[in-house]
Amino acid sequence: MTTGVTTVGTLADRLVPARGSLANPIVRDGLLIVAGTILMAMLARISIHLPFTPVPITGQTLGVYLIGALYGPRLGALTLLAYLGQGLLGLPVFSMGTSAWSPSRIPGLPVIFGPTAGYLFAFPVAAAVVGYLANRGWDRKIRTALPAMLAGEAIILVMGFTWLVVATALLTGSVSISALLVAAVLPFLPGAALKIGLASVALPSGWRLFGHR
Repeated sequence: MTTGVTTVGTLADRLVPARGSLANPIVRDGLLIVAGTILMAMLARISIHLPFTPVPITGQTLGVYLIGALYGPRLGALTLLAYLGQGLLGLPVFSMGTSAWSPSRIPGLPVIFGPTAGYLFAFPVAAAVVGYLANRGWDRKIRTALPAMLAGEAIILVMGFTWLVVATALLTGSVSISALLVAAVLPFLPGAALKIGLASVALPSGWRLFGHR
């Protein structure tokens, strides 16, 4: 009899097994990374800028949850790092078709150093954590998928908000954390809940449909 939690794999392992023409892990992982970055770029086009905050509402975090859960910790983090790398190369893959070097909402600062950069830097970390949990079966049932996606969202919010606080303090010389919470966190919680709910339903549904292949 075995005890403890064992690694059970991810849905991508079932849908895209490493065999046949994809037996080479470099080829398989490369194709999955490209597919993941395309998904992120598409979801980044879903972007709404609010007048009272520099942080936009985007579909990117949904992509982070899905890629982490589908790919697992290693490949999920690599995919999000590749996505950031595309932005650093000047490709318009971030929200509203921007790149890392596009102007941010702070004059003189590009996106990669702007107020939302912390959220971008959090993406690979969040994908790794969600992937780690999914790799242990947390994405197979809604009751466990929800906390897995919540963990990813918490990482994105904490890292992003921390960067925003530090950037605001450096740029203005003072910062009101409560004001930033109201402007840059609270308005986005309903959307985050919706994306967490979508991912928490989509992954278990995928396992029911394709998990026995």
